[in-house]
Amino acid sequence: MYMYPTGIPVYPPPIHHENHHLCFHSWSRTGISSTAVQFMNLMRTLWEQHVAWTRMTIISIAEGLADEEQTTKRLLRNVPDMGAIFRLFYGNQVAARFETLFRDHLVLAAQLVKAAKAGDDAKVAEINKKWYANADELAKFFSSINPYWPENEMKKMLYEHLDMTKAEAIYRLHKDYASDIAAYDRIEQQALAMADMFSQGFMKQFPSAFNA
Repeated sequence: MYMYPTGIPVYPPPIHHENHHLCFHSWSRTGISSTAVQFMNLMRTLWEQHVAWTRMTIISIAEGLADEEQTTKRLLRNVPDMGAIFRLFYGNQVAARFETLFRDHLVLAAQLVKAAKAGDDAKVAEINKKWYANADELAKFFSSINPYWPENEMKKMLYEHLDMTKAEAIYRLHKDYASDIAAYDRIEQQALAMADMFSQGFMKQFPSAFNA
């Protein structure tokens, strides 16, 4: 197993960061390059990690587990891991903006669960408003850097992600574990669809990076 420069585990062939290209050995007799396949797998890994560690953080907060601090810390590592992809294609300034917005997305989610657990309805409403406003900012940001990520489509996708995550947290707080698990199954499927949407955007905007 190889390690992506930011610590993301990927499987052979490895990723090399050279001249802003992802370089892999070509796969024979396939209709898609090995670069594209590995990149799509990487994006899926990142989004799987995103929703998995979000779920574990929700559980830690809801159940008052001793691992809450460490789990949250691991969740936030998803920010620079994803940011590395944006840095590769768009440079440091765009990556930094992404990381700021995406970190807010995660921090607000944790704050929302804590406020809901405390029964502070006013705080829940305040954070919820900020959370969806952050989704608006993310959608606008994505559309501004890539024409294959239309703002309306990105907003719809992000709102679905937030709606499902919120439902997951509510089920967990109410100890409706069956619904909680079913909600996560839906979240996982949507996360994979999001990963593929991002991958397609990168590949359409930078086709020469995925020829090998």
